[in-house]
Amino acid sequence: MSGPSLAELKASGQPPAVIERLNDEHWAGRLYMRRVSPRATWVFARLGWSPNMVTVGFIVCGVAAGVVVAFGGLWPAIVAAVLIQAYLLLDCSDGELARWSGKFSATGIYLDLMGHYFGEAALLAGLGFRAQGHLTVSGAYVTAGLAAALLAMLVKAETDTVIAARAKSGLASTHQDEALAPRGTGLALARRLASALRVHRAVQAVELSILILIAAVIDTIAGGLTATRVLVVACLIIAALMVVAHLVAIVASRRLR
Repeated sequence: MSGPSLAELKASGQPPAVIERLNDEHWAGRLYMRRVSPRATWVFARLGWSPNMVTVGFIVCGVAAGVVVAFGGLWPAIVAAVLIQAYLLLDCSDGELARWSGKFSATGIYLDLMGHYFGEAALLAGLGFRAQGHLTVSGAYVTAGLAAALLAMLVKAETDTVIAARAKSGLASTHQDEALAPRGTGLALARRLASALRVHRAVQAVELSILILIAAVIDTIAGGLTATRVLVVACLIIAALMVVAHLVAIVASRRLR
């Protein structure tokens, strides 16, 4: 097997522009996963894997976490949390491998985006089945989980549609912070408050997997499903609010101008 040294891979795979980006880099990536991911990327490079192969692995981990979490009990919640950490690791590694190898493609970007859709939707849907207490295709909590999954995907679609709208109107792509800021004082204050509270992250895969695990521990101690059921209802409410708030924030910002 041949490939880059770890130092070479870090230099090309983790340039400052990637590490310092605020809107695209997950906090867990900056906090710890970017310290671990170059070693995994080094292995993938030595094995001759393509970036798209790593991305497929990232998608599989996300969907598998959603399937596993649907089963009740503490151990499925632990396994799902571990799978989501693998999901995050592979999500870091596919980009690092692409930057080192120069193998960028529209297919890779598309798969990466869809991986986030699939992973978060699967985890929310799985949470709904888990909260119902048994595997069934009907039930109030199953419906709540599926609805939360749909709404979470709509939030992501609102963001991604901005890129499509700008491209179709001939505008350059932008990720500048000033373009994200709402023009109205009231909306700007609301955005800063939401950013400080970070409530929207409850429906994102890494944070949600941790919350599911915490709820599972509480339910194991208390002997019931109350914590898990409260969580799925909270996720539904947060996702519903985010669909409206995110749409208003985008329209009120400079992202479409």
